[in-house]
Amino acid sequence: MKKEEQARFLIQSLLKDMPEYSGMEMPEGEAEQWRFLRSLMNVRPPRPVSQSFLEVQNAYLSEIVKQRGIVDCHSLTPSRLDGRIFLWQGDITRLKADAVVNAANSALLGCFLPCHTCIDNMIHSLAGVQLRLECNEIMRRQGHEEPTGAAKITPGYNLPCRYILHTVGPIISGPLRRRDCEQLSDCYRSCLELAVENHLESIAFCCISTGVFHFPREMAAEIAVQTVCRFLEKNSSVKQVIFNVFSDKDKEIYKELLEK
Repeated sequence: MKKEEQARFLIQSLLKDMPEYSGMEMPEGEAEQWRFLRSLMNVRPPRPVSQSFLEVQNAYLSEIVKQRGIVDCHSLTPSRLDGRIFLWQGDITRLKADAVVNAANSALLGCFLPCHTCIDNMIHSLAGVQLRLECNEIMRRQGHEEPTGAAKITPGYNLPCRYILHTVGPIISGPLRRRDCEQLSDCYRSCLELAVENHLESIAFCCISTGVFHFPREMAAEIAVQTVCRFLEKNSSVKQVIFNVFSDKDKEIYKELLEK
């Protein structure tokens, strides 16, 4: 099945699965079809899906991931601060590492806004619908929302990484409090502890809570670097910690911290 045929099959399957969107027309063009498919995947509730759908979806997403370009974490250059700490600017969904960290919300089901620019949306979109199903099962067993500062692990599915570590950062709606800083530190520590428990040697962190959660970037970076450094001082099983940034501003903030 060619890529266009895969896209059409997946879109038609999702439209049939969600009758409320059945009146929408099939777009033309590869980019438009991917955007439409991604939107449908974003809004789809966590309910069972057929094996035939998963097989076509996995083949389709694997090709998209390859086209976007995979970056092997072992090709990165270590920082001056510590040979186990790295800084990389780019899309975290392109990183081939043992684990990447997802800045999740307390429902842990991913972002339901079609094609939203948050990392939670992009990770779920490229991993596939089975990631939301996995997260839903985790939350069903847990029986309550994910606490701020905790972390959960899932497979990476169609992403280049082996695993995804999901953590909920603090939401800032007023002046920054000490508790907010402690909770952000907990996010990094919880992910590192989870990496150790699962024998993972490389982990890539996004800039947790600095997007729509509005944590001040400079302070967030200081907390991230300090927490990771303290952890690495006591633990040698994690061989590579990557601070992943997307914007030039975040790159400069981390670069300054890591060159001190």
